[in-house]
Amino acid sequence: MKILIGVFAAMLSASTAAADTMRMAVTTSFHNSGLADVLLPAIQEDLGLEVQLLVVGTGQALKLGEAGDVDAILVHSRAAEEAFVAAGFGTHRREIMYNDFVFVGPSGDPAETATAPSAAEVLKRIAATEADFVSRGDDSGTHKMELALWAQADLDPTGFGDWYKAVGAGMGAALNTASGLGAYILSDRASWLNFGNKGDLALLFAGDPALFNQYAYLPVSPALHPHVKADLAAQLETWLTSDRARALIDGYAINGQPLFVFNAR
Repeated sequence: MKILIGVFAAMLSASTAAADTMRMAVTTSFHNSGLADVLLPAIQEDLGLEVQLLVVGTGQALKLGEAGDVDAILVHSRAAEEAFVAAGFGTHRREIMYNDFVFVGPSGDPAETATAPSAAEVLKRIAATEADFVSRGDDSGTHKMELALWAQADLDPTGFGDWYKAVGAGMGAALNTASGLGAYILSDRASWLNFGNKGDLALLFAGDPALFNQYAYLPVSPALHPHVKADLAAQLETWLTSDRARALIDGYAINGQPLFVFNAR
């Protein structure tokens, strides 16, 4: 999969041209939320630190960390994150903020998902009606969550028919596909709220505790990769867990709806 590299930082003036620079791999859902456009200029202002983002799925972000191609990662798949740290690729895992996953689909809701009692039942109803469903299919945190939910529903997507469409793409592209097809999709709430091509799609189901979506920060291990900028990664972690970050994260909203909740400790 091609790695999309997005560099989001305030333009440097001549007096700050020598500012420190670090590389962080982040999820497409975090990027699509628009929060990076709020946080990175503030980081630049407060720390004189330019954070270059590599925007990929969680699986690819972890691989970049394993290879030492970034200094830190910000992702949302706890089991994979804990395995990353346990294997020595990351120094530790620090929770930063959370939101939730939601099911989006055609406003007519042919599978009657809006009345389902659980996320697993949502998927059972979609499978029973063979309504079009778009999967990220890219080993991202969202894709990992979707697969876990299928397992909870005792269903295996590898045996599904053409109605199940794995697109191997980021959250924005997957939402665009769902919009074009009038299909169901699992999305993080922030990407959905910030999505500008909703068409006939609507948020149909949310609120199951199983849809909790935690984001965590993992510095890459300098013991394994001595070239990584561990000092800058530590500075960024201190900032991301500060009251300044709390105010920006909790205050970030679209049409009055908050997208994330700060919970760093």
